[in-house]
Amino acid sequence: MATATFRFAAQAVPYDGAAWLGTATRAEELGYSTLLMPDGMQLLSPLPALALAAGATTSLRVGTFVLASPLRAPRLAAWDAHTLSLLTGGRFELGIGTGRPEVDEESVRLLGQPPTTGARRLAMVEQTIDELRLLDGERHTPVLMAVAGPRARAVAAAKADIVTLAVGPLASREDVGRLIAQVRAAAGERASRIEFAMPIFVVGDEVPAQMRRFLQTDMDTMIARDSLLILRGTPQQMADELQRRRDTLGISYLSVNAAFIEPFASVVELLAGR
Repeated sequence: MATATFRFAAQAVPYDGAAWLGTATRAEELGYSTLLMPDGMQLLSPLPALALAAGATTSLRVGTFVLASPLRAPRLAAWDAHTLSLLTGGRFELGIGTGRPEVDEESVRLLGQPPTTGARRLAMVEQTIDELRLLDGERHTPVLMAVAGPRARAVAAAKADIVTLAVGPLASREDVGRLIAQVRAAAGERASRIEFAMPIFVVGDEVPAQMRRFLQTDMDTMIARDSLLILRGTPQQMADELQRRRDTLGISYLSVNAAFIEPFASVVELLAGR
C-alpha cells in the first residue's frame, strides 16, 4: 500500500460572515489543508459560502462534505463545482453523496422535486461526476464521495478521487479496513490514486452536546469499541494513532469540527508533510 501524505481539514458551518471568514483564515494559519462545509436545507448554501472563504485565503482548499444529490440537478451541481474550481485556481473539492434520509423529503417539500429512490440518488451522484468531467475538460476537480452500500462503493472505486466511508461511530477497525480493501480491489489500477478520508468527531475526552445528539452514543461506549471517530491522548499520542491508521488502513485525510481546530493544530504541526 502506497503511503499518502497526511492532509487535514476543518469542518465548519457559517452563521455570521465575519466569523466564517475568520474561521477560514485561522484554519489556513494553523496549517489545515481544507475548509469543509456540510449541505442541508437547514443551513446556508455551501457553494457561495465556500467561494467567500476561498476569496479570503490564498492557499486553503475548500470543499463540500458533502453535497446531497437530491437537492440539485446533476448538471447544475457540476456547473457550480466547475465554476468554483476554475475561479479558485483549483482549490475546490466536490464532496457528494446521496444525502441523509430526511434530505429527500426536504427536496420534495421545499424544492418541489419528485420523490426519489436510493438507486436514483446514487445515479444522480454518478451523473454529477460525469457532467463535471465534461465541463472540466483538461482540468480535474477532485471529487470526494461519501459511500455506505456496495453499489456506492463500486461507483466511488470507478470515479472518485477521495472516498469517505459512511460508517457509524461503533464500526470496528476491522470493518473499516475490510470496506477500504473492497474499494481498492474494485478500483483496480486506480487504487493507488484514491485518497481515503475520515472525520474525527471528538478530539479529547469530552463530546460536545450537538455531537452527542448526532452520534447517539456515549464516550465510554466509543472508547470501549475503539471508535475511529474519536481521538484521545497527548498530541504525540494522537499523531502516533493517526500514523497507525494510515499505515494499517490507508486513511490519510482527516477532518475535525471547527470547535477542535485550535487544540488539534499541534497534531497537524507534528504530521505536516509526512
